Amino acid sequence: MLNPFVDFAHLHALMAQRCGAAVDSRALLEQRPHLFAAGAIRLANEADALMRKLIAAVEATVALPAYQAAVLARAPRIAHFEPRARGVFFGYDFHLADTTPQLIEINTNAGGGLLNVLLAAAQREGGRDAEQLEDIFLAMFREEWRLQCGDRPLRSVAIVDEDPAGQYLYPEFLLFQALFRRAGLDAVIAAPAELAYRDGALFCGDTRIDLVYNRLTDFMLEEPGNAALRNAYLDGAAVVTPHPRAHALYADKRNLALLCDPPTLCRFGAPETLAECLARCIPATVEVTPDNAEALWRERRHLFFKPIHGYGSKGAYRGEKLTRRVWQEILAGQYVAQDFVPPSRRVLQEAAELKMDFRYYVYAGQPQLVAARLYQGQTTNFRTPQGGFAPVVLENGLAK
Repeated sequence: MLNPFVDFAHLHALMAQRCGAAVDSRALLEQRPHLFAAGAIRLANEADALMRKLIAAVEATVALPAYQAAVLARAPRIAHFEPRARGVFFGYDFHLADTTPQLIEINTNAGGGLLNVLLAAAQREGGRDAEQLEDIFLAMFREEWRLQCGDRPLRSVAIVDEDPAGQYLYPEFLLFQALFRRAGLDAVIAAPAELAYRDGALFCGDTRIDLVYNRLTDFMLEEPGNAALRNAYLDGAAVVTPHPRAHALYADKRNLALLCDPPTLCRFGAPETLAECLARCIPATVEVTPDNAEALWRERRHLFFKPIHGYGSKGAYRGEKLTRRVWQEILAGQYVAQDFVPPSRRVLQEAAELKMDFRYYVYAGQPQLVAARLYQGQTTNFRTPQGGFAPVVLENGLAK
C-alpha cells in the first residue's frame, strides 16, 4: 500500500512561500489535482543500484566516438553543432519487470524535477533536505554557464516553452523562476515568440538573456517561431540547455535499437560486459520499416510503438489495442517497436490499482533524484485520481 506520506496543506503553503503573493499557488495546484500522488513508493536498494549501473552504462556508451558518429549520421544538421553545455534534466524512465529494471526510454527534457523537490519538502516523515536538492539544481545551471562562458557572471535566465501558462507543468516554471530570483538572477518565463535576437544578443523585451532553460518540444528548433532562439544558440550568443545535440545523442528512440544490440555496441568499441548489461535491461527495440512491417503487425500484441521524436506518451500505442487505421499512421510516420514490459503496480487503500514507473533525473551522468509516476491507462499521464508524481523511499531513507 501507499504510505500516507505527503502533507498537501504543507505542500500548498510551500508553493505559496516560494512563489510569493503575486502567484495564486493554491489555485494553480487545485487546477491540477492529479499532479501529485498522495503517498510514497518504496524501492529496494538492489533495484536502485541496478538502475544507477544501467545509467552509467548508457553514459559510457554515448561517449564512444563510433556511437556518436552513427547517431549523428541520421540527425539534422543542427545536432552536429557541439556546445560546451551538457544539457540539464535528462530523464531515464524505468519499469520494474519482476526484480530486473528495464529502461523504457531516455528523455533530455524531463519535467518534474523541481516539483519533486517540493514533494520532498512536504514530507511528514523522513525526506531529503529540499534546500539541498534546490542547491544541486541551481549548481547544475551555473555549471552549464561555466562550461560555455567561463568565469563571466551569469545574470539572467529565460524559461522558455510554447504558451507557458497553458502548460500542465506551469507551476514548475514558477518554481524555477523563484529559485533563480532567490539566487540573484533576473528570471523570466517566456514563449519563443517573445524572444528577439539582435546585435549579437538574445533579448526578452529589454532584458538580455544569458541562459535559456529550454522546455520546448521542438527538439531541433526547426519551427519558424523558434528562429531567434535557434540563431542565438548556433552563434553561441546564449547558453541553451537542454539542446538539440543532447536530444540526438540520447533521446531519439532509434538509439534504443542500438543500445540493446550487443554486436553493434561491440563494433562501436563497448566492452562485451557493458553491451550485455544494456541488452539485459533495455527491451528489444527496432525501427518500423516497410521490410519488417508485416512481421511487426503479427507480433503487435507483444509490442509497444513510439514515435522516434515522441515525448510525454504522445502518439505512443500499446500493440494489442492497435486498429488498422492507427497502424497505417504508424507506417506513414517514424516509429520504433519495443517489446512490451508491463509496469509494476500498486494497490491503494481504496482498492484502486495504479501502474507505476520510475524516473531518474540525471546531469553529467550523475543521478540527482528519483521519483515515481503513478497512473492508469496505456501510458503515464496526469489524469488519474490519486496518481501523479510520488516520492521514492529506499530502505535507508528517501532516494537521492
